[in-house]
Amino acid sequence: MLEFGTAVILAGGKSTRMGFDKQLLKINERSLIESIRRKLKREFDEIIVVTNKFEYYIGSTDKIVEDKIVGKGPLSGIHAGLVEASSHYVYFVACDMPNINLDYIRFMKKEIEGLNVMACITKFGEWIEPFNAFYSKDMIQDIENHLQKDKRSVNSLIKKLNVYYIEEEKAREFSPNWDMFLNLNTREELRDYLMAISGKLR
Repeated sequence: MLEFGTAVILAGGKSTRMGFDKQLLKINERSLIESIRRKLKREFDEIIVVTNKFEYYIGSTDKIVEDKIVGKGPLSGIHAGLVEASSHYVYFVACDMPNINLDYIRFMKKEIEGLNVMACITKFGEWIEPFNAFYSKDMIQDIENHLQKDKRSVNSLIKKLNVYYIEEEKAREFSPNWDMFLNLNTREELRDYLMAISGKLR
């Protein structure tokens, strides 16, 4: 089995605060999820989309899968992605995260290459960033045990496992304004993001 090679886009959220399905987000007339896929294809051989809307991906050349443990939040999506992935370490990003940083992805891969860890996750102060992260297939059973107890928090599971953490200070060398962890949850955040990239294009 390859150590690296698979990236997973989680696209099964409820999108409650956005007011419409975030899988349909468009940036400059282009589907955001398609933009994410194209960037990831420069680094990964296999792209998996975890979704509950298969009809959005008719004709896709990527692997489209759904949660195997339904209704348990993002951890269900991580589980589904790990089960279906063909590599040992799997990169995860959400479908509303527009700023894919390939240099940081390559850095994370180098940091954990040859190590026996369950995940590579970035710290943000006392918190963690659960996406723009790598998870190991070795976590599958731990996730299943966690969800069977109706525990859905990624954070509470991560605290129990052997995780390689990247400190915030180091991560900011790649993304000083932390935009590689930006996710678009509301219409206001989407508007602000569109205004910001519009200014960069002028």
